[in-house]
Amino acid sequence: MRKSRYTDRQILAILKQNENGVPVPELCREHGMSSAQFYKWRAKFGGMDASMMKRLKELEDENKRLKKMYAEERLKAEIRKEALEGKLKSHLSARKMG
Repeated sequence: MRKSRYTDRQILAILKQNENGVPVPELCREHGMSSAQFYKWRAKFGGMDASMMKRLKELEDENKRLKKMYAEERLKAEIRKEALEGKLKSHLSARKMG
């Protein structure tokens, strides 16, 4: 996951400013970001506090790690399956000849 140039606290502070009435265009100019970025943050982190945001990021990292592990295990299983099928075919053709 790409590292944000904004810290979690900065993101929460920007969202809080908007909740307190600061218009989105003004926030975007002030912080040098696009309105699309603001709305992504609001959809993802709106209503969270710092501990909830940290937990969400931990869960996202764990999910990414587990998906990678699963893909690796599926690949290993596929390799084992192909190896066993190859051994079975060679064993059957050896029985036919013998």
